[in-house]
Amino acid sequence: MLPILLPPNPVQHFYRGGDRIAALRGIEQRTDHQPEEWLGSTVARFGDGVAGLAVDERGAILRDLIAADPEGWTGGPGRDASDTGMLVKLLDARQRLPVHVHPSRGFAATHLDCPYGKTEAWYVLDSTGDGAVYLGWREAVDREELDRRRDAQDSEWLLDRMNRIPVEPGTGVLCPAGTVHAIGEGVFVAEIQEPTDFSILLEWSVTTSTREESHLDLGFDAVMPAVSLEALAPREIERLTSFAGRDEPRPGEIASLLPEQADPYFRLLRACGGDGLTTTVPAGFSVVLATSGAGRLVSGTGSVPIARGQAYAVPRAFGAWGLTDSTEALVFLPGAGWPGTLGAEGL
Repeated sequence: MLPILLPPNPVQHFYRGGDRIAALRGIEQRTDHQPEEWLGSTVARFGDGVAGLAVDERGAILRDLIAADPEGWTGGPGRDASDTGMLVKLLDARQRLPVHVHPSRGFAATHLDCPYGKTEAWYVLDSTGDGAVYLGWREAVDREELDRRRDAQDSEWLLDRMNRIPVEPGTGVLCPAGTVHAIGEGVFVAEIQEPTDFSILLEWSVTTSTREESHLDLGFDAVMPAVSLEALAPREIERLTSFAGRDEPRPGEIASLLPEQADPYFRLLRACGGDGLTTTVPAGFSVVLATSGAGRLVSGTGSVPIARGQAYAVPRAFGAWGLTDSTEALVFLPGAGWPGTLGAEGL
């Protein structure tokens, strides 16, 4: 069972961007509001049954292929037969994203009939100008005051109370569910997250979205308890940040790019080719994106060519695999122990 090449899958969204995705993936940018690509996705946009779903070169929906053989693809099932335990995106922000929050597994199970929340992580590929991300409150906030500022769309008040973190290529940041956050203008990331599209917007006026589209169809009274009011201390930000991706890549190396607190939810590795078959990634479902060079993706089952800008969905049945030659790639995997950890909550 060989990996499947994933054609580009740009997603229209409520904020601007997408030119760096188009350049990496070798496609023409159709609009300035295609700032995301969902790689190997078996999840659709919230409220939309199709947008975001990945297909193979023949147009077959990856979700259907996995559902037909979950043992061969993932070793699952997880939530269902097509579950891969993760959602992978490229996100190219040519404007600051709105201040928003994702719910926890506990909230999603109670209110959205889903075992996954939306803890996520960002790996910075490029950052222009004064690039930064915003993560958590600098000081605890009052719920009634937050409600008033949200209704007034007071962007200045929200941002002034958040931790602003300058970022550069190679930075990895874990964003736990419930944590207020935003990605700044000019920041281009590879994002890995739990496989949902659950977002609570505290700020919609800077996008094409509306208040009615900002609370998961539950109303703000129902969703605001999912938003943490507590301060995120500097020591916690350090615990949620990794700089491993800034180290010089070495031939044959496989390196983890995220803080270890991400491991129960998902993992992100950097794999580098070398002379012949190199150190291998263990068997299991993964999404692979080549960021430079060219070579082959090889296992005892067979091999496929891979070059910068190409992405593959790799089935568990392909076995342990490695890269050859000059290839450097990002490897996205579900959390350690998945799907047995699906019911777990907390970092």
